[in-house]
Formats: sequence, C-alpha cells, structure tokens
Amino acid sequence: MKNLKKIDLFNFNLEIGKVRPYIPLYYETFGQPIGSAPVVLVNHALTGNSTITGENGWWNDLIGENKTINTNDFTVIAFNIPGNGYDNVFGNLISDYKDFTIRDVARIFWEGVFHLHIQELFTVIGGSLGGAIAWEMAAQYPAKIQNLIPIATDWKATDWVIANVLIQDQILINSDDPIADARLHAMLLYRTPQSINQRFQRKQQNVFEVENWLTNHGSKLKNRFRLSSYKLMNHLLKTNDITKNRKDFVTVASQIQANIHIVSVDTDYFFIAEENRETYQNLKKIKENVFYHEIQSIHGHDAFLIESNQLATFLSPIFKTQNTQKYVNA
Repeated sequence: MKNLKKIDLFNFNLEIGKVRPYIPLYYETFGQPIGSAPVVLVNHALTGNSTITGENGWWNDLIGENKTINTNDFTVIAFNIPGNGYDNVFGNLISDYKDFTIRDVARIFWEGVFHLHIQELFTVIGGSLGGAIAWEMAAQYPAKIQNLIPIATDWKATDWVIANVLIQDQILINSDDPIADARLHAMLLYRTPQSINQRFQRKQQNVFEVENWLTNHGSKLKNRFRLSSYKLMNHLLKTNDITKNRKDFVTVASQIQANIHIVSVDTDYFFIAEENRETYQNLKKIKENVFYHEIQSIHGHDAFLIESNQLATFLSPIFKTQNTQKYVNA
C-alpha cells in the first residue's frame, strides 16, 4: 500500500522564469521518525517512485531492516518527482513538461527537506535520473550533504544522452502506442547486446522470445505510467548540467563538502563509465574525499538495479560509519 504524505508548495519560480502557482510534493518515509536518526534521501529513476522498500518496494535489495541502508538506523525519505503520476491525481500531471528542469526538481526536493525541518542530510543517493538530481542538489547546497552517491548517472547530459532523449520524445509524440513503443527503445539502452543475447539465445515459440520480452515491458509500463509523466521524466534527463550559468565543473564541485562516491557500470551504454572515470580523475585533483566504484556486469545501465550484491559491497562501509550519538536523546 502507498503511504503518501504531501507538502504543498506555492508560487514556485521555475528556472525558465515562469511561476508555478502550486506544486504538490508527495513523499514517503521509512525507518526512524524524522529528528531521531540521520536522514537518507533516495531519489528515484525515470519510471520509479517513492515506494523504495516494503511491499512493492523497487529497492528492497538495498533498503530495509538490517539491509545495507538499515531502516533500524536511519530515517529514509523518498520524494516523487512532481508530475510522475504516482499520486493518481489526474490534475497533478504536468503537460507543459519542457518548462521543467532537473534544477527545478532539485530545488523542489530541498524545499521538501526544509519543510520537514531537516537541516542536513546524511546521504543523498540515486540511480540514473535520481543520481543526476542528487548531483544538482549538492551543487545547490554544497554544505548540507555528508555523502553524495550518484549511481549510473552523470553531472551532465552528454550529447549521447541528449540524442536519445530526442528519439524518445519523438516516439512519445508521434507513435500510436507511445509509452509501449518508447519503452522498446529505452530497454535496449538500459541493457547490452551481450545481456540480451545471453538471455534469449534466439529462442522462439511462434515469435522470438526477445520480442515477447520487449512487448511485455512496453505493456506493463503503459498500464502503470502516464504519457505526460514519461514525457516529463525523459525531458528532465536532457536538462542535467550542474555547470549551467555557473562556473566550470571543477570549480562547482570544489564547493561540495560531501564525501562523493561515484558508482558506474562498466557496460553502461547510457551513462558511460568512461565519463564517470574522467569525473573522478578531475575531482581527485581538488578533493581527498572522493571515491570511485564500478559495477562489473553484462547487463548495462540496469545493473544498478540487478547487481545488488556488488552495490551493497560498495555502500556498506558508508552506512556503517554513521554517527547516531547526537540523535540518542533527540
């Protein structure tokens, strides 16, 4: 069951200069009550939502009682990106999706954090789109995050990402079955030829099994996701750039006080590992508390959701070092 809570934001100034009269920000909390434990903020990916653990939790392998992000030790919060449709309120969907940027979403999330009277985050973690939002959150308030963990993502939209966002947008605008058809293309970005070939091995029963698999993925997403939500989430990927109207990356990143743990996937064809390695090398010149971890997997971008054991190995030391002493008598 969803246990959504809501924060009402009024007269929000978007980056493009427009004012949004009202934005409902839905979220869920897990683990310890706010104010009694360090706070971990989890940012969801493109088709994700705030149900990160428990029944229907999409990151149950990582988050929960006695798991890597232990809900016995932490307050875990997940916001829904406004317009993702998870609240099932048709009027909250966003049709003018190109008005919004990742910078807006990061500011909306910070508004939510401050509304909850939280002044510091132990960790901001997210994969893919969620990780890009995490980067931007750190750029906006560089002293308020202890650990920044962007996974299978980047601090910028590369030309490759921008190009694929355009293809997705064109499918979503022009297809007779837009969500399903866009998902077919997206799944082949999120996996690798090796992963697909190994899994299906050209097997067929009337049709090739790989075709069935892709068709089912398209149908499932169509049944649980709104077209306007998909358009918005896809568009946001293109707007990712923590240096826009700021200084160069090294200058912006040098202000971030958090321990930065970059996690990439060696076979990621969307946010390629080479870009993350370059980011790490540039950061290492200016920061001591920056770390690089690489998931080894045949599965590509989606490995951050599949290779939970590797991810847990990287993350466990971070979440075992928290200082909960100041919360004992809170």
